[in-house]
Amino acid sequence: MFQPGQFKSYEELHTALDHLLGGENDVISHLANASSLLNYFLDDVNWVGFYTMKNGQLQLGPFQGLPACVTIPVGRGVCGTAVSEDKVMRIADVHAFPGHIACDANSKSEIVIPVHVNAQVFGVLDIDAPITDRFTAEDEKGLLEFTRILEKHLAAAQ
Repeated sequence: MFQPGQFKSYEELHTALDHLLGGENDVISHLANASSLLNYFLDDVNWVGFYTMKNGQLQLGPFQGLPACVTIPVGRGVCGTAVSEDKVMRIADVHAFPGHIACDANSKSEIVIPVHVNAQVFGVLDIDAPITDRFTAEDEKGLLEFTRILEKHLAAAQ
């Protein structure tokens, strides 16, 4: 279905995501395919995945990478802070972030984007990289749009 080097831009990635998720109505399948697609598209990343809200905390969801922390309290670490503040967290050096939760010691930078369904925080998209300052303003913009497309499909699957 996809070929190496196929996506040259975030716009092409967005089109692929919308096409991939269209016609399907399963939340787990959406998250699994979205994490796989991002892992395939992005260079220099070592973890791509989702945490979803469950019982007032973040619960590990579909991902690509090494085993990860299973639960994260809201307000703790980069992911929990993204939820408590409901904002994108683009961290150039995770070791300088107070309270960073290190699931993979090789991770050096991170971007976390809250995912919403029906105007509520559903969870987060979490991407780690083994290099500092990996994520640019362009990445943030492209990943925000990626997340908006995913949100549309998640809402339809609810």
